[in-house]
Amino acid sequence: MCELCSVSRASFYRHWTRQEPAAAETEIRAAVQRLALAHRFYGYRRIAVLVQREGLTAGAKVVRRLMREDNLLAIRRRRFVVTTDSDHKFRVWPNLVKYLDLMDINQLWVADFTFLRLEEEFVYLAVVLDAYSRRVIGWALDRAMTGSLTVKALERALALRRASPGFVHHSDQGSQYACVEYVDLLEKSGAVLSMSRAGCPWENGRCESFIKTLKQEEIDARPYRTMEELATHVEEFIERVYNPVRSHSALAYQSPVEFEQQQNSSKQRPECLPASMSFLRHREISSDGQEP
Repeated sequence: MCELCSVSRASFYRHWTRQEPAAAETEIRAAVQRLALAHRFYGYRRIAVLVQREGLTAGAKVVRRLMREDNLLAIRRRRFVVTTDSDHKFRVWPNLVKYLDLMDINQLWVADFTFLRLEEEFVYLAVVLDAYSRRVIGWALDRAMTGSLTVKALERALALRRASPGFVHHSDQGSQYACVEYVDLLEKSGAVLSMSRAGCPWENGRCESFIKTLKQEEIDARPYRTMEELATHVEEFIERVYNPVRSHSALAYQSPVEFEQQQNSSKQRPECLPASMSFLRHREISSDGQEP
């Protein structure tokens, strides 16, 4: 055929390799643009998973290149505001999370709170997450940063989930989580208390990650005048976006609801047992007493 058309075989193959990938890349680029605009705070890894779920062959590096060329890469704002007051007279518990081996939901709950800015005032949001599935199971809004705020969020979580005695509740050392009312409620539910070290927010990273997601994808996207208006949008974001839809890289890019449904379908025992604890053995510790 090349001889009939007076075209060399090398020219034919060069033409083919230039044209065919361009058509496929156009389809991938269109999908990347559509998904990136629909999920404007997703990074290239999450967008790559969504593109692959539509049946297109595109790796994370290809998606990153296309998003960079089209100026669609998400921009992170690195900022940390201290809201924890750990200078109080209440008891502080050690951090147990680093020793837990999670295998199911209701084995570890993590809690934290943050401030949200309205047009004329500040309000405070407390949340409780299931650490295994990253699902928000309790939250509360209030104008005061007191123990009653965290208690409301915990009561909401206890009303939604029936955790077996022995589950671990982890938080920071703030007085809102160490106060008598909050601790009594946890002990009545059979919880084992755990707290991060002072000045170590990364030890409660799952809650910190959710708060960052909430602020980037909902709070910073629009202004709010009243706490009631904010409460409506926070509930909508949690119940309609974050829990059932938003994908997590730690959950194989599934949403918390999808992940829990998959775990329930493959679970052999209906009951939820407490998490097991794993400590370093003597041979796993170096001679100077430090972990290797």
